[in-house]
Amino acid sequence: MTSEELRFEVSTMTPPGSTMNDLFKTWLIALTRFFCALTCCVVLAPTQSIAGPSDVLTYHNDNARTGQTLHEQILTPDNVNSTLFGKLWTLDTDGKVMAEPLYASGVTIPGNGVHNVLYVATEHDTVYAFDAETTNILWQISILGPGEHPDTNWQWCSFAPEIGITATPVIDRQLGPNGTIFVEGMSTNAAGAVFQRLHALDLATGQDRVPPVAISASYPGTGDGTVNGTVTFDPNMYIERACLLLLNGVVYTAWSAHCDTQPTTSWVIGFDENTLARTNVLNLTPNTGLGSLWNSGAGPASDADGNIYVAMGNSTFDASPTLDTNGFPINKDYGNAFVKISTTNNALQVADYFLMYNTAQENQQDLDLSSGSALVVPDQMDAQGNLRQLVVTAAKDQAIYLADRTNMGKFNPNNNNALYQ
Repeated sequence: MTSEELRFEVSTMTPPGSTMNDLFKTWLIALTRFFCALTCCVVLAPTQSIAGPSDVLTYHNDNARTGQTLHEQILTPDNVNSTLFGKLWTLDTDGKVMAEPLYASGVTIPGNGVHNVLYVATEHDTVYAFDAETTNILWQISILGPGEHPDTNWQWCSFAPEIGITATPVIDRQLGPNGTIFVEGMSTNAAGAVFQRLHALDLATGQDRVPPVAISASYPGTGDGTVNGTVTFDPNMYIERACLLLLNGVVYTAWSAHCDTQPTTSWVIGFDENTLARTNVLNLTPNTGLGSLWNSGAGPASDADGNIYVAMGNSTFDASPTLDTNGFPINKDYGNAFVKISTTNNALQVADYFLMYNTAQENQQDLDLSSGSALVVPDQMDAQGNLRQLVVTAAKDQAIYLADRTNMGKFNPNNNNALYQ
């Protein structure tokens, strides 16, 4: 194994009397994971034996990013132990794995029958489809264009030695004849041109279902990189660290600056899942700079009403700050805020937000919210019988912020009392 290779390790429970083949037919991906420079360890759990396999098609199981597995029938606190639970195998890949592996059961591979498939994407711009039972590679696809290689321009601050596929992909099992996995990758060529592209790969073959689209966007503003009143997305200056979100037929990407390098702003860009045509764009710091959406590889999250939630990196929240009569910043800059984005009529618009009262101090100390991510809490009744619809995040300032999704709290320069908790 070379220094650029990565070992992919899988563990599972071993019930008494079970054979190895029995186990592989019943496991479910992604209880825990651990990444280091050369090694990626992924703990896998068995799937349901009665209701059938449980797919993992997006980061943390659902768009709310809860990580819930509501129908677990095999794993218990008693049988997950050093005797019955352990590593089964290790697989080599051609680069680091920063994206969460995904799992789809019962995929028909042309000419090769039906398989339960584990999908792994690497920083070498490669996507693997592993058979979950035999560990054989069903297909392996590079998303690099001719003459391209993974980006190496940011070794001083990012995922050395190369940047390729960083964001966790997302799968739509109903799209196309075999289902589709959406993957975003970064690359460059000998001339120094840098590309960010979104791919829609056939789940069974790995082939592009439609031509990949180069990420591009512009937005009205006077912020970093403005030319004649327009801010433009520069593919060299951004990394797609946050996972992809598939919501109501749109694949959403959310962008961050390499090590807070300027000139950069804060982008959320959507693409039609059928054609990959760009559908909508929102810039959350159009008149200033930074505001990265790191989210530690998680986020954006969404609720049942189609709203998107993101936690933003350090940036300006309007210098005054100057708020309109509804409590929103006049300059539309939401640096370091916890933001709710409406997707009504396929248009992206800030619907609500929360910002801590001491945001200026936190910005100066780089204690931004985007080290964490949004988790939409399942609706629940409180002790008084009131329905609570909450969203939570945590940040570098060591605080956990629990907001009411119907009234997040906005900004008060004196305290955080408008926040739910």
